[in-house]
Amino acid sequence: MKPHKVRLFVKTFCGWCHEAQDWLDERGIEYECLDVNVDRAARQEMAQLSGQTLAPVIEVDGEILADFDTDQLEEFWKKLENSPA
Repeated sequence: MKPHKVRLFVKTFCGWCHEAQDWLDERGIEYECLDVNVDRAARQEMAQLSGQTLAPVIEVDGEILADFDTDQLEEFWKKLENSPA
């Protein structure tokens, strides 16, 4: 399955957020990056989607992974790739 819409909610000085961005970049995955420190609407949406204010949060075609490290992102991505389209 190739994702259609990937959005990454980040905080400016968040190490895990930068690692998530690097992970996506290294794999050539296109995504929209939303900095919740400067975008109030993005911060509210992140909290609504994830039920928390911790970052990073990634949304891939409606599937949500919140407050994760790159190992968890890798596992999440593999599950998405193996799911039926």
